[in-house]
Amino acid sequence: MPAGLAAMPARITAKQAWIMPGATPGTAVMELEGTDLGCVRGGRRVFSGVNFTVVSSKPMVLTGANGAGKSSLLRLIAGLIRPAEGAVALRGGDSELSVGEQAHYVGHLDPLKPALTVTENLTFWVRFLNGKAGDASAVESGLDAVGLGELGHLPAGYLSAGQRRRLSLARMLAVPRPIWLLDEPTTALDAASQERLGRVMRAHLDGGGIILAATHGPLGLEDAKELRLGPKVASP
Repeated sequence: MPAGLAAMPARITAKQAWIMPGATPGTAVMELEGTDLGCVRGGRRVFSGVNFTVVSSKPMVLTGANGAGKSSLLRLIAGLIRPAEGAVALRGGDSELSVGEQAHYVGHLDPLKPALTVTENLTFWVRFLNGKAGDASAVESGLDAVGLGELGHLPAGYLSAGQRRRLSLARMLAVPRPIWLLDEPTTALDAASQERLGRVMRAHLDGGGIILAATHGPLGLEDAKELRLGPKVASP
């Protein structure tokens, strides 16, 4: 049984990473902006006055202590919770779609059905995320990219924690979307897997994509801007 992302190719094709039509690597064609964002959960003020701007090909990492609001901010951007104050805007995207509809959100939990096979799980997400229903090639390429191509017939309940994490990440490759919102994406991944995930993220950025990731450790994105959440929030 393969471990990590060992089977992931070093080069990612256009089918496996989002590419803005006509974009060239390093070209800022989209801009994701949060203005004076505030969040209240369960009657508790999580954060307030958060401002940020993320442009295509320039990643941003969210840092801060546990409970500082990193996960809440990602969920807010994805449209899963409403801001108490402020607004999120996307310039250069599809004006007919919300930010959430143009984003992949990968949270702490791996949303998988244990009784369904690896292939069936990813097929569900391809259809749910408005991918090409019935297009087996998108599912196949997504599984191959994360090194799970040979395990497609296995029930997801048989997978290790690292393999389940890879299956969750595979939907970003099977259904291209410009914005990746990643909450501790390296959880359960070994060193080799983390390195290869870094290659996938770099390919997405080189294609003009946007990445905003919460992390407590390095992600292999040396040029990333940092937004630290806590008592004092700086505006990068």
